[in-house]
Amino acid sequence: MKIQLPNDVFCIIQTLNKAGYPAFIVGGCVRDSLRGKTPADWDIATGATPEQTMALFPRCIPTGLKHGTVTVMMNKTGFEVTTFRVDGSYEDHRRPDAVVFTKDITEDLSRRDFTMNAIAYHPEIGVVDPFGGQEDIKNDLIRSVGDPLVRFDEDALRMLRAIRFAAQTGFSVCDAIIVAIKERASLISAVSAERIRDELVKILLSDRPAMLELLHETGLLSLILPEVDRCFYVAQNSIYHIYDVGHHTLSVLRNAPMDLTIRLAALLHDIGKPDKKTTDADGKDHFKGHDLVSVTLAEQVLARLRFDNRTKDDVLRLIRFHDRRIPATKTSVRRLAATVGAKYFMPLLELMRADAKGQHPDRLLDTLHYYDEIEKIYNEIIAQNNPLSLADLAISGQDVMALGFEGPAVGKVLKQALNYVLEHPEDNQTKLLTKKIQAGHIKID
Repeated sequence: MKIQLPNDVFCIIQTLNKAGYPAFIVGGCVRDSLRGKTPADWDIATGATPEQTMALFPRCIPTGLKHGTVTVMMNKTGFEVTTFRVDGSYEDHRRPDAVVFTKDITEDLSRRDFTMNAIAYHPEIGVVDPFGGQEDIKNDLIRSVGDPLVRFDEDALRMLRAIRFAAQTGFSVCDAIIVAIKERASLISAVSAERIRDELVKILLSDRPAMLELLHETGLLSLILPEVDRCFYVAQNSIYHIYDVGHHTLSVLRNAPMDLTIRLAALLHDIGKPDKKTTDADGKDHFKGHDLVSVTLAEQVLARLRFDNRTKDDVLRLIRFHDRRIPATKTSVRRLAATVGAKYFMPLLELMRADAKGQHPDRLLDTLHYYDEIEKIYNEIIAQNNPLSLADLAISGQDVMALGFEGPAVGKVLKQALNYVLEHPEDNQTKLLTKKIQAGHIKID
């Protein structure tokens, strides 16, 4: 098979070859090319040392000299060029204590995680595949290079990567890997929160986010996200549900749009249910107040995984309001949009729809019709340019101060003015609002 290389990649390989050093594209770019996908990155492995590589190219960044990696800049794009290497021992289950450079591409490929990632390609030599990666790709199978127990002892993150690749590619994870993950799951504690977060994000943003179930089955989820894992053991005997909380969550993820904020909210929206479950005299389960507990727990989860504050705030906002039900009226929709924030209203509606699709199918059509009506009303509100925030008011703080208000009273008057125009959007006019404030129709309680 012939892989079409970008001109810059071909130039780097050719330059290394002319200087007497073997060079191949390796890893994910080969895997993706063999699958007919366009690679996001192009990585190159070579027999040249980092110093020898840097001597051949005018613009290089020594991004990882200890592990043999140099970033070669071609125009404005960087390409990682790494020396063939053999890894030493992995005492911390995260990274090799030392590496030894080698001249043999097969030795370099032998240290990699999965067969589909242990393939190299050269435009003249063709594919180098000592571990049967091409056959595994054809069979849609994720298989380790050598003993998976050894691979996971070296880098425990590879357990998560196996499931992440399954989520992204649609491949099956071979039985040997599943067994090995179950045996080595506890090693995940050696991996940093940031690396775990990045793999989880890739799973959530894949076509198969419900592959998180495999994390549960192998024991990884109980160590990474115990707040989510416990949900699989909480039944929901209710007219609204047919799944336990965990499998309901998986269904919501399947139906949520491929947006990180919405999928994180889908993952965490019900993690408070185990704490709020009650069962009435008829044997029906209830979870009153679970949304607020979910917000508290989700905040802890997102902080533990080192998510940025913006992401945390956005996700928590969706969780806080995900169970809110309002009448399908313009006033109610305006009030909810003002409370949630107009920019969050449609993401919230998407989460609510996904939530409904994970509940009892007998109620689904009526529920979806309700959300369609809410969206229709919201679109009319936007089209009519109805005020939904303080910034939308026809009066400002200066206008209020000109009426004699000072300090905190100014903000209180503005809030009351917004509260008024949410019910009477046609009155959002400077002169009219000013008169109503003066007449006491808009006042501080």
